[in-house]
Amino acid sequence: MAGPKAKPVAVSEAPKKTIPAPTVDNRRARFEYEFLERFEVGIVLTGTEIKSLRTGQISLNEAFARVRDGELWLLGMHIPPYKEGSFSNHDPTRPRKLLMHRKEIDRLAGRAAEKGLTLVPTRLYFKRGRVKLDLALARGKKTYDKRREERERDAKRDMAREVARR
Repeated sequence: MAGPKAKPVAVSEAPKKTIPAPTVDNRRARFEYEFLERFEVGIVLTGTEIKSLRTGQISLNEAFARVRDGELWLLGMHIPPYKEGSFSNHDPTRPRKLLMHRKEIDRLAGRAAEKGLTLVPTRLYFKRGRVKLDLALARGKKTYDKRREERERDAKRDMAREVARR
């Protein structure tokens, strides 16, 4: 009779190196607008746009959202063409459809129609392999609001320096 069979020994595999998905912030929007409400929305993209997004070289600075024919659209976002893309590469500034529940879109359309309010993208990120966009209902800041905010930020920074020095 043969002895018990030897159990196979698990070979340790090298850990998979995952490249962190980039998060793109619209820092200019924080300075220019006062955010009233925030929403997480999906975005419809093509294959080369996704690949180009992963490089992290996109611009949200001039982007804004509009409700057209009951659908939410993102305009002005620049995604550079994918370098390894072929003839099927995308248009860098094409309008992109945003995904949101119908009731939320209708409610948002009513609010965005108010004088002085707009829809501004604040952040673009990956969540479980999908691209998500933080969209804010925002009101533009006046120049004196921006100055006051800058003074407050400088004062906090100076106080933190003094505390750290002691």
